[in-house]
Amino acid sequence: MNTEKTPLWQEPKAIALLMAASLTVMANATISPALAGLEQEFAGVPDAGFLVRLLVTAPSLGVMLTAPLAGWLTDRAGRRGVLLAGIWLFMLCGTAGFYLPDLQLMLVSRFGLGIAVALIMTAQTALIGDYFTGARRQALTGLQISARNFGGLVFIGFAGLAATLSPRLPFLIYGLAVLCLYAAWRHAPEPARPQAGQAQAEGAGHPAWLVLVIAVSALQMLTNGLFFMMPTQLPFFFASQGLNSALMTGAGLGLLSLCGGITALLYARFKGALPHAAIFALGYGALALGFAVLALEGSAALSLAGAMAVGIGYATVSPGFVAITLALAPSGRRGTAGAILTASVFCGQFLSPFASTPAISQWGYGATFGAAAAGLALMACMALLTALLTVRRRRAAL
Repeated sequence: MNTEKTPLWQEPKAIALLMAASLTVMANATISPALAGLEQEFAGVPDAGFLVRLLVTAPSLGVMLTAPLAGWLTDRAGRRGVLLAGIWLFMLCGTAGFYLPDLQLMLVSRFGLGIAVALIMTAQTALIGDYFTGARRQALTGLQISARNFGGLVFIGFAGLAATLSPRLPFLIYGLAVLCLYAAWRHAPEPARPQAGQAQAEGAGHPAWLVLVIAVSALQMLTNGLFFMMPTQLPFFFASQGLNSALMTGAGLGLLSLCGGITALLYARFKGALPHAAIFALGYGALALGFAVLALEGSAALSLAGAMAVGIGYATVSPGFVAITLALAPSGRRGTAGAILTASVFCGQFLSPFASTPAISQWGYGATFGAAAAGLALMACMALLTALLTVRRRRAAL
């Protein structure tokens, strides 16, 4: 069979990588619908409200601290072993919150979950670059974001229902990673090392790849920090409006994921017609609109519409970060590049509540979401200006 002509959704390697990608959304947001219930369960623990919020972001700290090691292992020890080890650890630490007796041990297990995610995301990103090239790689970066969003729709939706029964039940959803483990073991072989001449011709990368990858990662960190107000603050935003926090958070994040998943499926078409800067302008514009709608603090339906716009915007910009990074990095350093990108994602997630929670306490949800909308609108304008300048240069060169 000619794999270049096989649709990606029928390619076993692509399916295995997409299943691995779907795990990353489970790392943090799956337990979001249970936060209010966990806060009540541990009400006697000092600073319980803040510590419960850290359950969502503790995996991000684990990723931030261990991603460099994951990148080193991926480039030197091989992609496959790192990926399989990460999925095993993911299942072990993810389900631990169901039975651990106290909040402190739960935080430790969530940190271990972050180590697992660092291994999975770094190896998976490198394998996308190893297995696929050109338009197929671009398409897979979009499908990867789609897989994360549809995974979020399923996992967070089930978590919202489970949280109505017990705040501990959502932790069992991490056990579904066993399906991903089988797919990766069966269909994700270790890629052959390229010959020296082939590596120079096809995978030399950009001369300043490291500086450029760090710059791209910094932008992704900022983007994720703003976006991650959704899983960390929505439960309490809905509670402040007198709504059922668990069900509304499940609905809000589920709709966000659904809209994001559908949008990411169209990324290959967007990229075929528009440069990266124009796509970023559209995505940041949608993010700004979503946060502006949330800032109105209107009806439940209006708030859900705002969450949907945020999902569309985030899914529009996210594939570009991966595609640009893989295009910049040399083939032998894709693990390192993937580790930097992975660390930036979770650095933004980890820092998000440290910035948003004090802001909300000081100025309220409306002003905080409004400030996020203003910042994202500025980013959209800058991206649009960059796109226009790029088009102007290309026309001048003709």
